[in-house]
Amino acid sequence: MDASASTTSVQPGAAQAANVPHRWRNLAVVSGVSVVDGTEAGLINTVFPTLAVALRLNSGHLGLIAALGKIASVPAGPFWIWLSGRIGRRATLAATTVTGGLFGIAAGFSQNFVQLLICCTLMSAAVIGGSPIAMAVIADSFPDEQRARANGIFFSSLQLAGIVLGPIMAAFVAMQDGWRWALWTLGGVCIVAGFVVLAFFKDPGIGAAEQQLADLTREDRAKAKVTFVSVIGLFRIPTYAVMMLSRLLSGHLLILIFGVQFLVTERGIPNSTAILVALPFGIGYSVATLGAGFILPRLDRLMPSRGRVVMLQFAQIAFGVIAFFGTQFRYETITVYAVFWALLGACQGLNPPVNRPIVAAVVLPELRGQAFAIWLTVFETIGWALFSLLAGALAAAIGIQGVFFWVLVVLMIVNGLLLSVLYFTYPRDVGRVSETLDVRRRQTLSD
Repeated sequence: MDASASTTSVQPGAAQAANVPHRWRNLAVVSGVSVVDGTEAGLINTVFPTLAVALRLNSGHLGLIAALGKIASVPAGPFWIWLSGRIGRRATLAATTVTGGLFGIAAGFSQNFVQLLICCTLMSAAVIGGSPIAMAVIADSFPDEQRARANGIFFSSLQLAGIVLGPIMAAFVAMQDGWRWALWTLGGVCIVAGFVVLAFFKDPGIGAAEQQLADLTREDRAKAKVTFVSVIGLFRIPTYAVMMLSRLLSGHLLILIFGVQFLVTERGIPNSTAILVALPFGIGYSVATLGAGFILPRLDRLMPSRGRVVMLQFAQIAFGVIAFFGTQFRYETITVYAVFWALLGACQGLNPPVNRPIVAAVVLPELRGQAFAIWLTVFETIGWALFSLLAGALAAAIGIQGVFFWVLVVLMIVNGLLLSVLYFTYPRDVGRVSETLDVRRRQTLSD
């Protein structure tokens, strides 16, 4: 059924759903926290060529650091969501970034690979908790038709911050022991960010942006309890299952781990110059993410329940095609690589404003935190870990360019074809959620 049909009888809550209190301030807070958490988590990838010289490491060590950090995130993500149900999302969000900052500072004191590996693994397990909480908060703050724009703003701000921080990271690399100072500095910023959360974040409450629930009290909206059975039931949602499998096949994430290393080791570009390629990548990502957030609602109106699937599928296939031309041929100037990195960033940037609202639309409000935790910290993490380990090992045999061909090109096109299933499952799953919320509203009002 058309998901919009089930909302015709629940207009009384539309005004409240479209104007959840403190939503823009909350978006700014979770965006800021995610900026510092993400920058700290990805810092090792950026400064690794310089760090590798200092500690005598190679690409295999980078793959192991990335892989173990992701493996540790598998239980950590659901744990943080469980904790948020006990102490609240505000306190948990602060705890994740403060803990991550402390481990980041500790990593800056590492004297050997083992110490670095332990600290980076614990840091990754800490900061991962902020991602599913932020996604659930955005879903509870903005109604479905506004979530693409909110996610576009959220993720574009992350990339714009990366554009600003790129030259700063390059300056750290040029310093003696600059990688240590970078870790210490960002660790301190993470701790400060935790106190910002405590001061300014206001939890909107579960289901605050649903038309069927928005005009109900917070207590009535929270009556549906999360159980082990209900969490396991997420995998019986066809659209959610497809999104999980797609996440395992998302090879484009590898460009964030080995992109700089590829340019340095296989194209002979200096580390300080290769880092600057993050600038066009970030610009492409930011423009596409922000633009998709405003274009998607119009596409949804033209192709109800299927417009976002078209955009998501296009993003995967286009990434694979551009990656083929950008990584499988040698170019003489960094400018050419900058153009390809900008296009790759744009394709990758199309994903967040689309895939997050897709997941939010097919999952009941009380289960969204768990759904995002499983999706982003379990399935995505498993994919990252496998890609990191295999890429680090295979790079020694076939080179990073060879790894990029199979992962960034072939696998991404396969991923895009898989998403065709959503044309059939997504409209039905959205309709089921709308019907369930309609029933909840009628039952609450009749009590």
